[in-house]
Amino acid sequence: MDQVRKRMAHGGKAREDADSSPAGPRRRMDLRLALPAALVWAASVAGLWLPPAGLAALCFTLAALGGLLLARAATRGRAQKPHPAVGRQDRQGPRKARGRSFPAALGVALMLAAAAAAHSATSSSQRFDGPLAEAIAAGKSAVAVVEVAGNPRAMAGPGGSGRWSVPVWTQEATTGGVLVRTRARLTVMGGQGWGGVVPGQSLRASGKLRPAEPGEQDAGTLAASTAPLKATGGSLLEGSARELRGRFVAASAFLAPDARGLLPGMVTGDTSALDEGLDNAMKAVGMTHLTAVSGANCSLVLGALLLLCRRFRLPRVPAAAAALSGLALFVVLVGPDASVLRAALMGAIGVASLAGGRSGRGLSFLCLAVIGLLLADPALGTSFGFLLSVLATLGIVLLGRPIIGWIPVAVPRWIAAAAAVPLSAQLLCGPVIVLLQPQFATYSLLANVLASPLVAPVTLLGTAAVPLVVLLPWAATALIAVAGTFCAAVAATARFAAQLPGSALPWPEGVPGLLSMVLLSAVTLAAVWAAARPRRFIRRVRQAHAVTAVLIGLMELRVQHFRCTRSLDPGRRRGRLGYCNKTSGRDRRWPLPRTEQPAPRRRTQPPGGT
Repeated sequence: MDQVRKRMAHGGKAREDADSSPAGPRRRMDLRLALPAALVWAASVAGLWLPPAGLAALCFTLAALGGLLLARAATRGRAQKPHPAVGRQDRQGPRKARGRSFPAALGVALMLAAAAAAHSATSSSQRFDGPLAEAIAAGKSAVAVVEVAGNPRAMAGPGGSGRWSVPVWTQEATTGGVLVRTRARLTVMGGQGWGGVVPGQSLRASGKLRPAEPGEQDAGTLAASTAPLKATGGSLLEGSARELRGRFVAASAFLAPDARGLLPGMVTGDTSALDEGLDNAMKAVGMTHLTAVSGANCSLVLGALLLLCRRFRLPRVPAAAAALSGLALFVVLVGPDASVLRAALMGAIGVASLAGGRSGRGLSFLCLAVIGLLLADPALGTSFGFLLSVLATLGIVLLGRPIIGWIPVAVPRWIAAAAAVPLSAQLLCGPVIVLLQPQFATYSLLANVLASPLVAPVTLLGTAAVPLVVLLPWAATALIAVAGTFCAAVAATARFAAQLPGSALPWPEGVPGLLSMVLLSAVTLAAVWAAARPRRFIRRVRQAHAVTAVLIGLMELRVQHFRCTRSLDPGRRRGRLGYCNKTSGRDRRWPLPRTEQPAPRRRTQPPGGT
């Protein structure tokens, strides 16, 4: 028993040492906005599948429940009276405050979800009701005036060579001799001429309408039979950005083939010159996010602008305004597509979380961004691109700084961040990527870690070279040459990793693949922590061993006491005596031989008795 007490005291001392470590107590994660974000997301997803009648019922139910919870929280707040004693604190006060705040938070979350469902109902009515919806369901031909909503994307597949997919908003459409003025989202699939359109342009398109797949955000598709006819030329800023992108691609023509195709994609998102073999290699090793503008590019641009503002000792507010203005110009340069806007917002959140050192605040910013984006466009709820952006940002917010802290201080911080950022994003995005592509990229993490230090010079030098193409062509050529060298290293990394044996292994599909990838991510995170902090790992193992030994010792004492009690119970004796062996650590009941059993005591009479 004394040994057990010593072990318990040693375990308590170890825990006290861990609590009094230099790292200090962990900050509590702020999860107050997580529930509203989850409810708004769920309502947005439901809005893309339910008919208008079901959405109306959902909106009414959510609004009614939210109003009841808010009214109940307000009634409780008015009924609560302050304590009459001065200087005394009610110990139940914080608990009562939490009891009042949770219904209020849940009520606000339900009201926000009702707003998202109402917005989804408006979009749903365009897909199910009206002359345009009837024409799409019937597959009629139409002539439409549309506004380009995003950059054109090359269509992949056997029949997609030379064809483009362009998201548009309808302004008016003529079908069956009927003119319909409505604003609905369509996807135009066209050939020659559709690859050069600019967001914001008003075009006249003719073709055949087709219904969209269930759960898609578009009302339908328009298979264009002719080239687009320009109604207006778009804004001057967007036209200038398109001209700059074209000049940047032309200025990169002197580079090697891989760098010539990859550099415009990493800087401006233009993948028209990307080699097909390099594209397949980057897909095999999980590096396709580098061929388009992602949150990493936006965070690098924003971080560089912030450092530049601090270099000139600008105050906090002007520095933030200047950095955000620069980020806005970068978004216009690459094209104000929905994915680019999401990437800019998520990149800004990731920079704010890593720079501020407060993971709880970063999570609050992320939840606010999710709520705002879903309220503005509920169709994002079913977008895998949006889901991957949120998961990557969540990984950086939750795991980025802890992984950087695990790496020894002797390692430079920029190297630690270069390894921690892709690892934290990969751990959370892996399960979703498996659902999209049921295979395991064995060297994905290694390739991304090796390419991560190369992305920063490519993005920063290439972005700085874009305006210099017009102002100082010779300086732009020098920057493009340096950025192309790093870009060629990225391409070489992708090709080398794709040629290694077992670079793409088959993985289970569906829910089993998702769960197995979640387990692999958890094991990987634990292995990284153990490798980065071996002394702490050994200490934790010893602490776990000490606690296990204490628990086993307590269980043995309990069992021994229980068996001894049973052995000494007179009601359980059946004519034969037994004994309890307490010295061996176990309770043994052995029947004594009949020759060794003590003789029964005889009752002796007192002297002089009869």
